[in-house]
Parts: sequence; structure tokens; C-alpha cells
Amino acid sequence: MINHIFATCLMMAAQNYAIPPSVLVGILHVEGGKVGQQVRNTNGSYDLGPMQINTLWTKVLAKEWNVPRAKAHRLIRDDACTNVNVAAWIFRRNWNEAKSLSKAIAWYNSRTPHIGYKYRKKVVKAMKRHNLVPRSKTSTPTQNYAFIEKVE
Repeated sequence: MINHIFATCLMMAAQNYAIPPSVLVGILHVEGGKVGQQVRNTNGSYDLGPMQINTLWTKVLAKEWNVPRAKAHRLIRDDACTNVNVAAWIFRRNWNEAKSLSKAIAWYNSRTPHIGYKYRKKVVKAMKRHNLVPRSKTSTPTQNYAFIEKVE
């Protein structure tokens, strides 16, 4: 699912936005999108690319990047590095607001508590399935994923 170039982009995005790379990988596995993909939602918006960025973000990003909204849409949908960087940017905004890694994972999908909670459980399950979280409670400070205890 992850090629070397995309893995490099993901690691750079994680570093630029100070996000544990394992969280971005967990989200990627749950979202399961592909470069060039757009999936229509029931509200008429679309989810774009590998990290399934909702088109509701294209207006904000077009203004931020000083490009037409259609170009922002194409970049998010068709460029894997742009897509994962936007995902990291969105995640960091959520984390800054929520002040909780656990809540930021939920909010990546939905701020509706019961929907976000289910999503967070899926992400943590994907992280565990791919050995991206420590299995013991004696992890080092750099591996501290205490939020998992709240999810299970």
C-alpha cells in the first residue's frame, strides 16, 4: 500500500507537523484511498486521494495557496505528497484545538462523538495490526501512546 516515495512524504509530513508517523499510517490504512481517487459522500462532497481529504477543505486551501479551487482539488486528489501533507495539516489543526491525540484522531473523521469514537477505534486497530504501537505498558517516553487505553 505504501511505496518508498509516499513513505518519504508521509515521514516528512509527520516531522513537519510533529505528528507520530504511526498515527498517519494508521489513518492511511483506515482511509484506504488511492492517488486520483474521489469518493462521493452523501452530502455531495468528495473524499480525495490516499488520505481521503474532504473537498470541503479545498476552499480554505485554495485561498491559502493562492490558486483556483479546482487546482487545489486536483493537487489534493492527484499528488500523493500534497495529499498526505494536507492530512497532516488538518490533523495538526485538530490536535492543537482538541489538546488530545486521541480526540484529534477521532476528529480527523468526524466531530460527532459516536462517529469519531468508532473511527478512532479503527485507526488504533490498524496501528496495532501493523505493529505501530508498543505492546507493553512499559514503553519509553518517545513511544508513549497512552491514548490507546482510552480507546479500548
